Amino acid sequence: MTDIYRVDVEITAPVYDTEVTSRVVDAVSNIFPNADLEEEFGEIRAEAHSMDHVSELLHRQEILDTARGEFFANREGDTFSFALKKQAAFEDRINFSVGEPDELGEISVRVRVMEPTVEEYVDHIAPPTEDGRPVED
Repeated sequence: MTDIYRVDVEITAPVYDTEVTSRVVDAVSNIFPNADLEEEFGEIRAEAHSMDHVSELLHRQEILDTARGEFFANREGDTFSFALKKQAAFEDRINFSVGEPDELGEISVRVRVMEPTVEEYVDHIAPPTEDGRPVED
């Protein structure tokens, strides 16, 4: 049986006067290739319904535990949020922005999980690990 996941992913990123808008668009598109993007004055807004590419990057970069920590630390009800550094995203990498805000601004991501639960969805995109390897059910 294939699990069905229903999520709304809201992505926003500021575009500063010193930045080229298309580079910020590329940064968001690299991490969320299936997102519908809109350029507004000083900001990129996007919406997606999948984090499959994010999951691929987390696995490739072997940062599943870090991701799980970020997702659960910023959870509120059926929603979790996190911030990514734009420069890393432009290079098709995930680098969570924690602590001091990044000087280039951050890509803010808010994920609302309708089905199944937040825990099950996080397990799907960033499974628990043992000795650095994903644990299979």
